[in-house]
Amino acid sequence: MNDRVTITIEGGVAEVRLARPDKLNALDPAMFASLGAAIDRLSAATEVRAVVLSGEGRGFCAGLDMASMAAAGDLGALVGPVPNSFQKVAWGWRTLPMPVIAALHGVVLGGGLQIASGADVRIAAPDARLSVMELKWGIVPDMGGYALWRGLVRDDVLREAIYTAREFAAREAMVLGFVTRIADDPLAEARALARAIASRNPHAIRAAKRLVAVEGDAATILAAEAREQAALIGSPNQREAVAANLAKREAVFRDSD
Repeated sequence: MNDRVTITIEGGVAEVRLARPDKLNALDPAMFASLGAAIDRLSAATEVRAVVLSGEGRGFCAGLDMASMAAAGDLGALVGPVPNSFQKVAWGWRTLPMPVIAALHGVVLGGGLQIASGADVRIAAPDARLSVMELKWGIVPDMGGYALWRGLVRDDVLREAIYTAREFAAREAMVLGFVTRIADDPLAEARALARAIASRNPHAIRAAKRLVAVEGDAATILAAEAREQAALIGSPNQREAVAANLAKREAVFRDSD
């Protein structure tokens, strides 16, 4: 990473922090590159069982740094294969094998909201301010938001949020579907949730995340469930989960196959 994003790993939990607090963690070319590199690194990190995503300073992310992006020249170069460089930094969290919990505070605007939406769970401070704000700049959400919000936010509600680019507080965001829950200290809550996830069978957790993402008819989903369960039943970590529960002790799982 460079000075835009930091990663620390401890106890099976990776903490990823946007680290441009003087600019409210606004997205410039260096931030895009660092977030993409963080996703690439975590995708191969078998020792990581859960990820906490947060921002330093007074807010999670204020969205695009329009001045920096304009100074970068032709942004069309970033819009190519799918997912492109913009989409990867939001959609990439959804494709990581382990769960991602976003801790949101202060501003969560535009591209920042799309990045947060890539997480499996979003915990927000009561005073967080969110917006699908791209129409303010005469553009549309193009970092994976439309795909990420499908199933989270009701269609007409999403249309209104996009068309108006209005800001809304955390409690309304939870009602609308953009936020999972609210906590006075979202980072502490996210860390506690990540530790709880990290204490479970990591292969079962990863299988569960894969299953949540399965699309198709009932037969497709049922077949996927059966495949994942067949791989888990009788595996070393599954046997350890049973033994630990029966002995009322903490389980000791292996991250490798």
